Amino acid sequence: MAKNKLLGNAGEGIACDHLQKNGYRILERNYRCKLGEIDIIGLDGDTVAFIEVKTRSSDRYGSPSEAVNRGKQGRIVKTALSYMQSKAFFDRMCRFDVIEIIVDGPDALYDIHLIKDAFQYSGRYGY
Repeated sequence: MAKNKLLGNAGEGIACDHLQKNGYRILERNYRCKLGEIDIIGLDGDTVAFIEVKTRSSDRYGSPSEAVNRGKQGRIVKTALSYMQSKAFFDRMCRFDVIEIIVDGPDALYDIHLIKDAFQYSGRYGY
């Protein structure tokens, strides 16, 4: 398995642990449909949170959340709308979070930063 894939998988595990310790209930991991993929879907109170996990070995090239550009946001939104419809979550609020994880070396020390409401959905695929 590629180094980046291993780092990403480790980051998702760290993110799930962090979210659960902070009161989230994990509904799905690596949710996929024809429109895209969402790393983690969880409940924060009554709000459905669609969470993108970005794990890096350093912030040398910018913060991990900067990789969640407009195109990626659009795919996440479309996938989230599909999920909400498939689960009949018509009466639920939702939001889009990003978790940044920077792993510092082989000892697996890391910094984690949860960005709630990292981006907004404001209408038919608009932002």
